[in-house]
Amino acid sequence: MSSQRAVQRFPGTVGVIGLGAMGAPMTHNLLRGAPPGTRVLVHGRTPARLAPLVDAGAHLAATPRILAEACDVVLVMLPDLPQLEALLAGEDGLVAGVSEPTILVVGSSVSPGELRTLASRVAKETEGLLRLVDAPVSGGVEGAGAGTLSIMVGGADDDVRVVTPVLATMGTPVHLGPLGSGEVAKACNQLIVAATMTAIAEAAVIAERAGLDVDALLTLLRGGYAGSRVLETKQRAVVTRDYTPSGAARFMVKDLAAAHEEAARTNTRTRQLDLLRELFDDVVAAGLGDDDLAVVHRYVAEAPVAEAPAAQDPAASRAQVDNR
Repeated sequence: MSSQRAVQRFPGTVGVIGLGAMGAPMTHNLLRGAPPGTRVLVHGRTPARLAPLVDAGAHLAATPRILAEACDVVLVMLPDLPQLEALLAGEDGLVAGVSEPTILVVGSSVSPGELRTLASRVAKETEGLLRLVDAPVSGGVEGAGAGTLSIMVGGADDDVRVVTPVLATMGTPVHLGPLGSGEVAKACNQLIVAATMTAIAEAAVIAERAGLDVDALLTLLRGGYAGSRVLETKQRAVVTRDYTPSGAARFMVKDLAAAHEEAARTNTRTRQLDLLRELFDDVVAAGLGDDDLAVVHRYVAEAPVAEAPAAQDPAASRAQVDNR
């Protein structure tokens, strides 16, 4: 498919399902950024909650099937593959509504391998009419609202050309390779985010117990090598201990599992990833999984500390070295 045809497809009809903290602002940006003549359909389990999108110009679809019947491109922003599977299945499901070539853009963070398996299955069920592109995002609720998301895209070249103008209304899409590449990229992203958040949490607890002004310290660190987007957006949560979720910590468990899956597939040793998986399993087991990712700070602060070994006399240490 030529890039010219891709541009011509954009003014068709785009559907969005999964209109929560991320999906709703992304759809508002789609409505603002789409060329004249583009119809945007939305579907949700609670239609009343979609009123702001309807007021902004979107059209309600009563079922996923009705949405799929009308759309060239469908974007889903759901927590994981089980929710997507439920959306696809049944007489009112999305697959039942596919009678023309349709591209399903999976913005969820899911297992790359399981996504490829799903793509193969739905291709058979629809005789190749439903094709998948993966496009997980990073940037949080703030980036979704501002339209500045980093969008990690995987899929066939022709399919990605069709959906890129749609995704460009929401942020910066980058095509990284075949189907599943976006999910691998998101897993790598989450590994870095989890490691950074954990380091911030541990540093904050150490500093507080040492008598430092944690807010002043973190502000200072933001201007140096320790600065990061994670530190910028999570500083307030750490300082105020307000862990109201913009993204639940429990989702990190599946994201790190996806990173582990790819590490195993590519024969990569990942000592830090292994530690982070254990940590976030413990965070969820402690009942903190529904709080914001920054709740790692609370977990670190409240975790029991093993008794430290008795300090050894420096002279004795030197003597041990000399006698080796």
